[in-house]
Amino acid sequence: MFKGFREFILRGNVVDLAVAVILGAAFNAIVSSLVGDVLNPLIAATVGKPDFSSVVLHVGGGEIKVGNFFNAAVSFLIVACVVYFAIVVPMNALLARFKKPAAAPTTKTCPQCLSEIPLAARRCAHCTQPVAG
Repeated sequence: MFKGFREFILRGNVVDLAVAVILGAAFNAIVSSLVGDVLNPLIAATVGKPDFSSVVLHVGGGEIKVGNFFNAAVSFLIVACVVYFAIVVPMNALLARFKKPAAAPTTKTCPQCLSEIPLAARRCAHCTQPVAG
């Protein structure tokens, strides 16, 4: 029982996922600070107070705090933009730089027996049929 649990925990993708969650939590603090301490004041300086918490709908005897939802939605969109443009776009550009071009094929298929043969072959090694070059 413990052997199976140990194999599960030490499996590569579980450890990678744990590291990703920990780094994600740490990165959340950085992005939240960027949004709350840098971007929101810039938005406030440009268009006024970027806070919708005062928007409240009164239905019957209760209050629906629509403004808090708007605040969360705007914060999410800002965080998504920051993550996309600060991490995803540069990472895709970096990976594209290191991506190897597709290698040219070195074999072709014999039309008679459908086996793989070298491109320079004039006859199939499997069925000895002539192959067009």
